[in-house]
Amino acid sequence: MATLDTRADRRSPGIGRVVGYVVLALAAAGLLLPFFWMVSSSLKTDNAVFASPVTWLPDVPQWGNYLEIWRISDMLTWLKNTVFLSVVVTLLQLLTGSFAAYGFAKARFPGRNLLFLVYIGTIAVPWQAYMIPQFIMMSEVGLTNTPWSIIALQAFGAFGVFLMRQYYLTIPDELCEAARVDGLSEYGIYFRIMLPLSVPALASLALLTFVTTWNDYLGPLIYLRDPDLWTIQLGLKSFVSEYNAEHALIMTGSVLSVVPIAVVFLLGQKYFVQGVATSGLKG
Repeated sequence: MATLDTRADRRSPGIGRVVGYVVLALAAAGLLLPFFWMVSSSLKTDNAVFASPVTWLPDVPQWGNYLEIWRISDMLTWLKNTVFLSVVVTLLQLLTGSFAAYGFAKARFPGRNLLFLVYIGTIAVPWQAYMIPQFIMMSEVGLTNTPWSIIALQAFGAFGVFLMRQYYLTIPDELCEAARVDGLSEYGIYFRIMLPLSVPALASLALLTFVTTWNDYLGPLIYLRDPDLWTIQLGLKSFVSEYNAEHALIMTGSVLSVVPIAVVFLLGQKYFVQGVATSGLKG
């Protein structure tokens, strides 16, 4: 009897693991199904996109849709503007977020914790509450209808400071103290010690910031009125309004807007998971 019980105990974790994998596979399939349908629809004719019953695979792939959308739209301009904004904002948030987080995590000054709580508390304030004052401020300094308005407003982020601070708290203070004893300045500690050790957290922040900036619609809608400055989100909205019957081309444009984000995520998912997991170890 003891032998049978032991064998049953050994099998149960294996069965549970198989069930877990099946559940995760079904959940992943459910999440990827809309994306698969979008890619498939981008290779169909307009009449076949919403045909009933649904056809998951095109009978004859219409690869010409990807050439046609470049011909009839300003897709290159939209992508170029979006890449520029996303890269610049991401780099600035990495610099400002990590630098401020180092001060909150490793520097000692009066009121540090209170100032950090107040700053982090701004995350709870919706952007719509101060959207109009920001627009007035940008108008007075002449930055409206320029990409610099978006860059100036999104170069700083409380969430990035919080994420980086949580990661820096996992790094022993003794390491910084030893560097100070050796004569290294605070700037030297930040650039030569903290940044090289925080690659996973920086990768997580970069991915989140890049995706958020890439998908931003309301900000560019308010500040970028010139069509030559439109991002991919504004461009697709105008394209849908103009070619609302071209369902296949609309799906093609949607695929082109999602592919860069998917590539970035696939390349950085290892660091993203590691950074998010490590940032919550110590509060």
